[in-house]
Formats: sequence, C-alpha cells, structure tokens
Amino acid sequence: MAVVFEKPKALADVPFHYCPGCTHGIVHRLVAEVIDELGIVGKTVGVAPVGCSVFAYNYFNCDMVEAAHGRAPAVATGLKRALPDNVIFTYQGDGDLAAIGTAETVHAATRGENITVIFINNAIYGMTGGQMAPTSLPGQITQTTPYGRDTSVAGNPIRVCEMLSTLDGVALAQRVTVDCPKNVTIAKKAIKKGFENQLNKKGFSIIEVLSTCPTNWGLEPSEALEWLRNNMIPYYPLGVYKSTSEEGEE
Repeated sequence: MAVVFEKPKALADVPFHYCPGCTHGIVHRLVAEVIDELGIVGKTVGVAPVGCSVFAYNYFNCDMVEAAHGRAPAVATGLKRALPDNVIFTYQGDGDLAAIGTAETVHAATRGENITVIFINNAIYGMTGGQMAPTSLPGQITQTTPYGRDTSVAGNPIRVCEMLSTLDGVALAQRVTVDCPKNVTIAKKAIKKGFENQLNKKGFSIIEVLSTCPTNWGLEPSEALEWLRNNMIPYYPLGVYKSTSEEGEE
C-alpha cells in the first residue's frame, strides 16, 4: 500500500510541549518536511533562543544550538561563517526577535548573512505569561496592558517584514500564516524558498508566520484562529514584501 502521509524524518517522534491550539507544532512540521525534501538533515543546524521555542532541540532530528535571548541571528552568523557548507536556520518568537533581538536581526539582515529565519508572531510574550510584546496590537489586552495597548504610551507595533524589506541584504521577506490548509501550503512554500535561497547563496531570508496563543489570549483554539483572522491579518497583511527570485519564479 502506498504511503500518503507520515511523520517527517527530520521531526522527532516525541510529544510537543506546546499548549493546545498553538500553531508552533504546524510550523515545526513544515520546517521538518522542507528539510526532508531538500535532503539536508545531515548538514542542517537550527538555533533556538529563549521563548516557547526554547525546547526546539527536542523536536528536530538535526543539530541544534541554544542561544541567549534574542541572540539567535548572531549565533547563526557565527555558525554559518564557520561552517559555510551547512544550512543554518533560527526559530524565534516575536518577543525574542523583535524586542531584545532587534539589533541582531536588523544587522544580520543588512549584512546579507546567508541564513534562514523562521519568525513566529503571536503578538504576545507566550512563555513568560502573556505580557505585551513589540507586536501586540493597538488596544490588545495583555498581562501588562489590562486596559489594552495604548499607543500614546507604548508606541505602535513593529511590522518586521516591512522594515527588513528595505534592507539590501535581504533575499526574502514574506509573511504567512497557518490558519487553514490553503495558508499552510503557502507557508510551506515560503519556508522552502527561504532554505533554497540559502543553498543558492542569495542572502538573508525571513519567513514571518502569524500564529495563535490561545492560552495567553484567553481564547479557545477555534476562537483564537478567528481572532487571528479578524485582528492580526488586517494589521499584518500576508504576502511577499521582498524577494530576489528570478522574474517568473514562484
């Protein structure tokens, strides 16, 4: 009988620690599927910093390196320069990448470091209890903004793909989500393109994935998906913000 669906070989056969309804698991699978399809598991190194993804080393059957909070792009830069033939990716949340790690992200991007960044944006600090993140929406209720994010005090959310798309070293800046089968397919193609760009030495690629955090949003999983569609996608439009692909190439 033909096998039509199975666990990716690059994904370990262990239970996830993520909360029910969190989409980290979906993105993990997509990354693992891409690693399998490109046949690069033996030369791939992932970098996970502090945040919900801190235990990513439990889930990928490739080498993994832990980084201090926000420093994953700096660690990935060192790995790539020391091991130029290896494939290096970071897996980071918004509280990590867009707050304490902003400088590392921006400078790795502008230098055109040949790495791939998977950026999970759920508009909140997940692991530490639901505080306001740089990506929390105007008016969004969090543990540190119980009356909603006041932009006159906290400023406006950071749109990471739009910001990085202005930098010369960026080969791909694309925002996706995994709220439905169609968008899961689009997200996988974007992640694969990010890895292919690295293999083709095109420079820095970032794939931002709009994700849910039902626990800290205080919603059921299905409600969290609707909240993402109704609130996050309008503020963070999906799409390709920069791509150096050849004309006519998907």
